[in-house]
Amino acid sequence: MKTIGILTSGGDAPGMNAAIRAVVRSAIYYGCKVYGINRGYKGLIEEDIIEMNLSSVGDIIHRGGTILKSSRCEEFKTEEGRSKGVKVLKKYGIESLVVIGGDGSFNGAQKLSDLGFPAIGIPGTIDNDLAYTDYTIGFDTAMNTIIDAIGNIRDTSSSHERVNIIEVMGRHCGDLALYAGLAGGAETVIVPEVDFKVEDVCKRLKTTQKRGKRHSIIVLAEGVGNAQELGEKIIERTGADLRITVLGHVQRGGSPSAFDRILASRMGVHAVELLLEGKSAKVVGIKNNKIIDMDIYEALAMESTFDEETYEMVKILSI
Repeated sequence: MKTIGILTSGGDAPGMNAAIRAVVRSAIYYGCKVYGINRGYKGLIEEDIIEMNLSSVGDIIHRGGTILKSSRCEEFKTEEGRSKGVKVLKKYGIESLVVIGGDGSFNGAQKLSDLGFPAIGIPGTIDNDLAYTDYTIGFDTAMNTIIDAIGNIRDTSSSHERVNIIEVMGRHCGDLALYAGLAGGAETVIVPEVDFKVEDVCKRLKTTQKRGKRHSIIVLAEGVGNAQELGEKIIERTGADLRITVLGHVQRGGSPSAFDRILASRMGVHAVELLLEGKSAKVVGIKNNKIIDMDIYEALAMESTFDEETYEMVKILSI
């Protein structure tokens, strides 16, 4: 009987539980034993490990967060920490590992593969910042959370004729700001991939005001800069009545969307099937609505391509 371990690491994302469920249930279906590792690589080193069964993942597909918890672990970034982790895995008879997380989590899986321990990565991050896959688990849910917030803020913004800056997550990747901004009808979207000038933002505000529109939504990705500083510059140049909303960790929570539940389920099953085929050092993804897998080294080396066409569309539609 093959024994598979599973952990979630780094920032949590809606849909992680659906992926855990898919891994556990498909592994058991194929006759494997499954161990859940709590609190990511930190829990691995500290032997916070439990055997999982069908009941362990009952009624979790709709739940946000991760039942296995998550954390960041500096010790695992050292050779000594990783060697300790491999010893713990072997102690429990775990022969392969499924890691759900972002690029940092994948780096850990890559290091385990370097040590000869089979590992497969499933992309779970709301930022959608892994270049090899069209979508990561959690992105769709977070985007819809932002769209809902934009709609609510627009209601009060319209009533008081205010400008609102809405800061969203995305330190190095502006996908959340871009697509939520487009779907939410934002007048301005500011992302880390494209340089912007405060003067251009102010000019757009004045243009909309001239045609009688007194309220405006600006969506700002956190990686661009400080929303407070941007707001002060806009007020100084335009005299606008302006408010700032930082959505923060509300973007990571909530019940996963149908898209994320289905995506996570498909990826989880594929990860188990890869391990049963004897494959390692792979990451699972989706391209053109087909589940794919790729060498983890190749995937991590890929550079993201920004969707300039959609960015230009946002500007066209916000005139």
